[in-house]
Amino acid sequence: MRKTLLLSVTAVAVGASFLVSTGLAFSQDGGHEMKMNMNMSGEPQSMPGMPGMDQPQKSMKSHSLVESLLQHATSGTDAEPNSTPMSMLMTSKYNWTFMFHGEAFVSDFQQTGSRGFDKFFSTNWWMPMAQRKLGDGTLTLRTMLSFEPATISKRRYPELFQQGETAFGRPIVDGQHPHDFFMELAALYDYKLSDRTLLSVYAAPMGDPAMGPAAYPHRASASEDPIAPLGHHLQDSTHIAADVVTLGITHRNLRLEASGFHGREPDEFRWNINSGKIDSWSARVTLNPGQNWSAQYSIAQLRSPESLAPTADVRRITASVQYNRPLQNGNLASLLLWGRNQDLSGGNVGNSYLLESTLHFFERNYAWTRIENVDRTSELLLGENPEPPGFSERYFTRIQAYTAGYEREIGHIPHLSTALGGQFMWYGVPAGLKPIYGSHPVGAIVFLRLRPR
Repeated sequence: MRKTLLLSVTAVAVGASFLVSTGLAFSQDGGHEMKMNMNMSGEPQSMPGMPGMDQPQKSMKSHSLVESLLQHATSGTDAEPNSTPMSMLMTSKYNWTFMFHGEAFVSDFQQTGSRGFDKFFSTNWWMPMAQRKLGDGTLTLRTMLSFEPATISKRRYPELFQQGETAFGRPIVDGQHPHDFFMELAALYDYKLSDRTLLSVYAAPMGDPAMGPAAYPHRASASEDPIAPLGHHLQDSTHIAADVVTLGITHRNLRLEASGFHGREPDEFRWNINSGKIDSWSARVTLNPGQNWSAQYSIAQLRSPESLAPTADVRRITASVQYNRPLQNGNLASLLLWGRNQDLSGGNVGNSYLLESTLHFFERNYAWTRIENVDRTSELLLGENPEPPGFSERYFTRIQAYTAGYEREIGHIPHLSTALGGQFMWYGVPAGLKPIYGSHPVGAIVFLRLRPR
């Protein structure tokens, strides 16, 4: 099995290298080669040859949320602080600008306790994107792909106390599901009503509705952590949804959005494109009061998100504050996030709280932490067993989870950042779960990280 996984991971790396090489080849045929470490503020580090983009860095600085959103460097229509860095490759040809970014972690995970298990796997995503002027606006076409259906076997990787989604008629407990191969297929059109006002339309057979902050694989505060937060399904799990339509309007530093989408979570068939009628909605307000801050409040009503509880609708609310601070030889990105699920049929309510921060320092070093306080449901007691007849899922306890990690970039491969790292996880276990998990379960992971730059 490890041999198959290694071949799959190798295919991911080779495919990424091919895309990067292909993108750069455009410059040899009338295009403009650009390698840049792009800020969402619009501050390119190096963009030679592109009309209007070869000015001094200072003149490209974004002064509003409008300018930041036109970069579309995150999934869906999510926003981060204007100063947030984003590594990607760019090239232009025939009035189009082509961009490519993503990352892959090749990981070995070890856990203690009777519920813990070990696994070698890869989490990854890759985002090719194209932009051009169309009429009086900007058209963006974007695809996000993940090879996790091949690089994560048995529809999960280990993660103690994790819950969310199902596979083959059973709840996924103490594990995190892989992403779909098609994470996003989207078209965006942004029309400037004025220099300070932007009207945006987003349509995606698979995409990310206006809900929550940027999802954990794409936000700077979690950029070096290969593992999903325990609160993922109370916070940002809608980042892969079917048949998404979003309308947004932005004025200066304030953005209002509304989305319609299909509410059912993806099933265990991860290679296909899910679809369904638009039966769920969300709304979000985002405020970027300065270059280094971004806050959002969002609410969604999800129609039948879980296949094992088809009559249960969920109301989800999130609120978050992000802070980003560029440093002389690095960057500091932090997030404070609250997420809440309410079962509309029974009034069952669960809350989650997250604080995470990633420090990039001395050019090649990264350190990060994640602290969580998360409500868990009675499904946690089932383990890998199917739900018995008449089972009623209820929030019944709360878990504390702590993560600390370090990583260092190695090597000098052109257009590819490679790093070796590891992290350690430990938990606060309530008395009622200690007979199942033990008093002090821990987990440790070592990994190789790859990222285009």
